[in-house]
Amino acid sequence: MKTILLSIFVSFCMMGLIQAQELPTVNVTTLELQNISTATFDNDGNPIIISFWATWCKPCVKELNAIAEVYEDWQDETGVKVIAISIDDARNAQRVKPFVNGRDWPFEVYLDQNSDFKRAMNVVNVPHTFLLDGSLHIHSQHTSYAPGDEEELYDEVVELKAEEDDSDGDEDEDEDEDED
Repeated sequence: MKTILLSIFVSFCMMGLIQAQELPTVNVTTLELQNISTATFDNDGNPIIISFWATWCKPCVKELNAIAEVYEDWQDETGVKVIAISIDDARNAQRVKPFVNGRDWPFEVYLDQNSDFKRAMNVVNVPHTFLLDGSLHIHSQHTSYAPGDEEELYDEVVELKAEEDDSDGDEDEDEDEDED
């Protein structure tokens, strides 16, 4: 029975019906209330961290504050971009922009008032943080936050960036070998 289920799963994956590793395309809203598609998320081939959070979620705010403190160094060392997705509903959405501005967070923040992106990413509880590679494929994810988790996340970013740089280097080496 397990073999049959595995075969069905692999078949669906090969047909493209199950793409759990791809970033889904949905609309979110900027803090200026403009719609933007997640398909436009880009970081020039560098990793992206997407953090689902809410103004009422103390662990979320702690995590984003901790990342904000080291974000400039992270960007200098790895080129990573952080995108924070607020799941505050329409009643609380007007509080998000002043909340973010009061903390001077240096990363992109979007609203997911209807929870479309949250549902598409299978987020149940916040904080829920995803690490995407430069091609916008989900590399890893974690839920909840404890002090020091941002250091583990950074280590994952460094590792992912090194893997991507190595794979880019391998392609260059293959091209160099072809020229010989």
